[in-house]
Amino acid sequence: MKAALLAMHYQNDVLHVDGKVRVGVAADDPARPRLIASAARLIAGARANGVLVIFVRIAFAPGYADCLRNCTLFRRVAETGAVLDGEWGAEFYEELAPLPGEAIVTHKRNNPFWASGLEDVVRSTGASRLYVAGIATNHVVEHGARHASDLGYEVAVVADACNTAQAHLHAASLETLAMLADVMNVDEAVAQMEAMP
Repeated sequence: MKAALLAMHYQNDVLHVDGKVRVGVAADDPARPRLIASAARLIAGARANGVLVIFVRIAFAPGYADCLRNCTLFRRVAETGAVLDGEWGAEFYEELAPLPGEAIVTHKRNNPFWASGLEDVVRSTGASRLYVAGIATNHVVEHGARHASDLGYEVAVVADACNTAQAHLHAASLETLAMLADVMNVDEAVAQMEAMP
């Protein structure tokens, strides 16, 4: 079985203590270093075992003309000046950034597959199993896992490489996703990757 990893929204505005987006990690959350360490172990484990890593980012053009403001989440993004393409906030968090040659996909909705080309990139890997991780669990991770499941992929959500600013929302999202995906931790995911032929 061939696999790929979707590493989603590990960006400065989403993950850095000075970032502008607070739906994934609260500003004073002591879990931040654990999340970063878990995500780093997952990405390193994938690379070491030949599992292609696809880095998914959200970013909008200057002026937010491409930001659909039909919901509170995206209205707040535009109001705060978050994840603006070309700015520090939209860049990948340094410890979790892609290496030269690794795939990067930019999207502009909750669903990372929507009008982003992600489906084509995933298909080009030949993977039948997708490991999914990122921030926030109840937004991009859940949307991505649901869409990947609907496309027919075997999906694994790597819980300790995901987070929300409110722990109960993280737990609720994982409970829901357990009907569509395998929910596991980084050590379990990397062990699976190591066992793949």
